[in-house]
Amino acid sequence: MIARIIRIISKEYTLMDDKENRYDAILTGKIRMQMKPAAGDLVEAVRLDNRWVVEKILPRRNKLIRPSVANIDQALIVMSVKSPDFSPALIDRLSVLIMSSGIQPMLVVTKCDLGIEPDFEKRIEEYERGPMQVIRTGKGSLDPSLAGILEGKISVLTGQTGAGKSTLLNELEPSFHLATQETSKALGRGKHTTRHNELHPVAGGLVADTPGFSSLDFSHIAAQELASYVPDFLPYLGQCRFNDCIHQNEPGCAVKDAVERGDIPRVRYEDYLQIMQMIQERKERYL
Repeated sequence: MIARIIRIISKEYTLMDDKENRYDAILTGKIRMQMKPAAGDLVEAVRLDNRWVVEKILPRRNKLIRPSVANIDQALIVMSVKSPDFSPALIDRLSVLIMSSGIQPMLVVTKCDLGIEPDFEKRIEEYERGPMQVIRTGKGSLDPSLAGILEGKISVLTGQTGAGKSTLLNELEPSFHLATQETSKALGRGKHTTRHNELHPVAGGLVADTPGFSSLDFSHIAAQELASYVPDFLPYLGQCRFNDCIHQNEPGCAVKDAVERGDIPRVRYEDYLQIMQMIQERKERYL
């Protein structure tokens, strides 16, 4: 059968078929030597000696290393308006990492019921006018469209600690809390361990049970590629005077012109320059 890995604990694998039936499985030795499986992988499995054995991992569309999840459709950047404060710089850095992995980013703003400071409101509205989808939520006012967004997709949640990722999932799927609690008890050392990876059914989709990106590492991104991972820049790429423009100091830059016109928020461009500086300084140290 063809099924998806939805849970990995040590060397034990849980598979789910397209009818949501679950099966316990193990790996063949040859797979362990070739590729490390991840939650979200589609696999071919056969029944041998009264147990399911994974014989082949099918080609992946994408994969994150931390968290180790494959074939992701979207990543939800969960950001609160206070406690902790709204952070455009973190959103922009996360969205670059997400897009560089071939995944669609989305912004979910939480705790809107606590009131939003004028400067944060301005920043949120800038994202709402841009290409990235934005959903606002608050206690007792969960946006019903969020459930539809998760349906039929594999999603990863990332963002600040304390922004309300678990609360959001528990509101969408009350059984999520129970499922993660049971896993924690079974492991005996907390659910977020290097040997545990799981996808949970939430609102008709699968959501990675992970703490999100554990590091903001841009080491795999080249300076010439960075602009293609900034959603607001995409309409202007290829319109600069120079083909190798990195939208930093070059004349005739369509991105800089869009910033001056107000078509691209200036804060978005400044965050881009900061990431570009990190990439360039890293390259210089490696020479």
